Amino acid sequence: MPEDRKKARFVSGDVECAAWHYPGTNGACVIMAGGGGVTKEPGTDPFAKRFHEAGFSVLAFDYRRLGESGGRPRQVVRVKSQVADWGAALTYAATLPEVDPARLAVWGFSLSGGHVFEIAARDSRTAAAIAQTPNADGLAAARAASKFQRPLATLRLTGRVLLDLLPRRRPLLVPLAAEPGTVTLLTTPDSLDGDRALNPGNRYPEWRQEIAARSVPGIATYRPGRLAAGIRCPLLVLVADQDQTALAQPAVDAAGRAPRAELVRVPGGHYAPFLGEHERAVEAEVDFLRRHLVDLDVTLSAEPR
Repeated sequence: MPEDRKKARFVSGDVECAAWHYPGTNGACVIMAGGGGVTKEPGTDPFAKRFHEAGFSVLAFDYRRLGESGGRPRQVVRVKSQVADWGAALTYAATLPEVDPARLAVWGFSLSGGHVFEIAARDSRTAAAIAQTPNADGLAAARAASKFQRPLATLRLTGRVLLDLLPRRRPLLVPLAAEPGTVTLLTTPDSLDGDRALNPGNRYPEWRQEIAARSVPGIATYRPGRLAAGIRCPLLVLVADQDQTALAQPAVDAAGRAPRAELVRVPGGHYAPFLGEHERAVEAEVDFLRRHLVDLDVTLSAEPR
């Protein structure tokens, strides 16, 4: 990774979030976070590196209770808290010395791709947004994913969720993905590519690939794609056509409702943009960011004053 990226911290609510800051040269900044339960390094490094090489500043952060960020209990994923962390990240990014506060973009995939819809719809500071294989409709995704799990394991997961919702000192953890029959968040075939896609050769041994069972209901009922019609900034939605984890169609439908959306489709499963379709995905995203955050300067300077 770039030698000039620096550790940064910013306050969100009553905790500190940890981030990598890549100082750029073109005035625009891309704020990034990994998918559900995925920390900043495995979740953003391959794309952050390319955005930085293209001249963009990058702020890639860990949500509270995950990775290097503060907050307890650990490994608990709560939608409302994560959306609040995005707002704090936007506030912090606007203060970076090389960044123009009017040129802030947000980038996320999977669960964080869903957050992109919500942030872009509700935070006017967002100048551009990229939702990559986003979880636009948690209910639809959960129904589809249940077909790949065994009934007994589903019952055991439900029991663990109910136990974890009771007052207790430490969360009951479940893996992010595992084979059918395991008590886990996901057993979809493409979810099993997660470690290979995000953690090749165990590059990030510190990444805990598990979340608290109490996190599951909030993820399964989250439907941020419904907010797409309220997104006024340019939006790039990148879907994988064979996505069995987050599903392509709800994201395609959300893109159709957003007034300024662009849709890019790639073949493959949920992690295709990190695997065989990485070059196509990152090139489309860099082009989108340049057109909406950098080339705009040329257009404005050419207009008569």
